[in-house]
Amino acid sequence: MGIFSRLSDIVNSNLTSMLDKAEDPEKIIRLMILEMQETLVEVRTGAARIIADRKQAERTLTRLDDAAGEWQRKAELALSKGREDLARGALLEKAKLQETANLLRQDLDSLDSALGKHDTDIAKLDAKLREAKAKQKSMQARQKSADNNLRVRRQVHDSRIDDAFARFEKMERRIDDVEGQAEAFDLGQTKTLSEEIAELEADQAIEGELAALKARLDKQAGATKKLASRRK
Repeated sequence: MGIFSRLSDIVNSNLTSMLDKAEDPEKIIRLMILEMQETLVEVRTGAARIIADRKQAERTLTRLDDAAGEWQRKAELALSKGREDLARGALLEKAKLQETANLLRQDLDSLDSALGKHDTDIAKLDAKLREAKAKQKSMQARQKSADNNLRVRRQVHDSRIDDAFARFEKMERRIDDVEGQAEAFDLGQTKTLSEEIAELEADQAIEGELAALKARLDKQAGATKKLASRRK
């Protein structure tokens, strides 16, 4: 089973369970991201094991090739010394090592194929993970905006606010009534004896100042006329 098939089965089973429980979409996508992150870790871990196995196989293959080369040298030496039997035995050992090396090369090919598959899966899964995270951010932003709008709408249409303003109006009306009552006391009120005498005294003082001013002006005018007559 491929990693995407397995991941799909896990996510789908969880999604079905969550949808049956009427879970919120943000929680669902958070679960999907978590599943993909965990799967990505598993795939990378598997790829790391394949790389380690491949390095080990390459070292073993190098030793086998070196050993086969050494048996080749021994076979040539034995044949040069006229020991065909030893040369045949050396070539037989070389053939065994080459057979093992060929099997190991097939294993290396399989490891390369598996590593390539893991590389493709990791790239696809990483792209899906980025897409899911982008959708999560978008959903969070939209959810926040929707919550703010809903809160504003609720406040605008909240009857308690209307009740509060109605109470304000009642309070203002009550204050108007009190102010009106206070001002009503001044209506139709006659002046007291002291107030009338004070007004007479104020008028008398003004009349005195006015008479003194007229006398001073007349005196200045008379003096001016006498001075003018002398000059003629």
